[in-house]
Amino acid sequence: MAKAVKFDRTGGPEVLEVREVEVGEPGTGELRIRVDAIGLNRAELMFREGSYFYQPVFPSGLGYEAAGVVEAVGPGVTGFAVGDPVGVVPSFLQTDYGTYGDHVLVPASARVPRPAGVSAESAAAVWMAYLTAYGALVEDGHTRPGDHVLITAASSSVGLAAIQTANHIGAIPVATTRTADKKQRLLDAGAAHVVVTDEEDLPARLKEITGGTGVRTAFDPVAGPGVETIALGIAPGGRLIVYGTLDPRTTPLPNARSYPALSTRTYTLFEVTSDPERLARAVAFVNAGLSTGSFTPVVDRTFDLEDVSEAHRYMESNAQVGKIVVTVRH
Repeated sequence: MAKAVKFDRTGGPEVLEVREVEVGEPGTGELRIRVDAIGLNRAELMFREGSYFYQPVFPSGLGYEAAGVVEAVGPGVTGFAVGDPVGVVPSFLQTDYGTYGDHVLVPASARVPRPAGVSAESAAAVWMAYLTAYGALVEDGHTRPGDHVLITAASSSVGLAAIQTANHIGAIPVATTRTADKKQRLLDAGAAHVVVTDEEDLPARLKEITGGTGVRTAFDPVAGPGVETIALGIAPGGRLIVYGTLDPRTTPLPNARSYPALSTRTYTLFEVTSDPERLARAVAFVNAGLSTGSFTPVVDRTFDLEDVSEAHRYMESNAQVGKIVVTVRH
């Protein structure tokens, strides 16, 4: 029997339970993976709460991201063999698959080779964060070397990956944090500038930093009415990219009467992970950054699988800088 995290109703971290389950053999196009580490993501908290863009089907598992070793290969799967170290990227619905367990089935299309020399804990912190940053800042070429990039909620794993990605392509990352507690850590993580939004006027600081023009790209997971403040700090012809809904309130569309001419778009990681060609480019980009040392996943804290509820509580506290990882003992 394997262990898996399940829940029977939406709610707080207390609804999560570690249960014994029968995993079985992988079907066509699937792999069974012995999981060594699991990367936690805000999407999983929202899924557990019932506030994600689709609802769980009970009893439900959860989890988008993991690192481990191939344990069994299903029919039709090529390119991977038993014993291969792999990572799991988010390219499926949590109602179909989940990574919170010690042995899990995943679609073969969701696995990528684990880079040599990268530990399971670090590998579990890579793919959601860096693929999200790649798809928004690199894939379409809008953000150029020398451009200022605003990264809000920058102490998250995606925010830190975006800082490193901006530096990797020669752009200038400008990070935000609500309080000054995390300012120095963001500077140490590579941010060229940090704006403390509880103490500073964001549009004014962005104009000051950029010599009056504003940033070319803003990368925001919060959404809600705050996008209007962000828009005031974007340069004419710039872009506002909203990739999350941490603020559940309606997100207004900045209009030309009040703001510089700019383009706005929503973005989701699935744009990359559901397209094999885009995913291949993204994996090559991220692996290049890992191999050269430009990308260094930041793991804030690890928890044992049995303490998964506590790991969710810690993420809800917003105290972390970087990734929260759950480790699995075999």
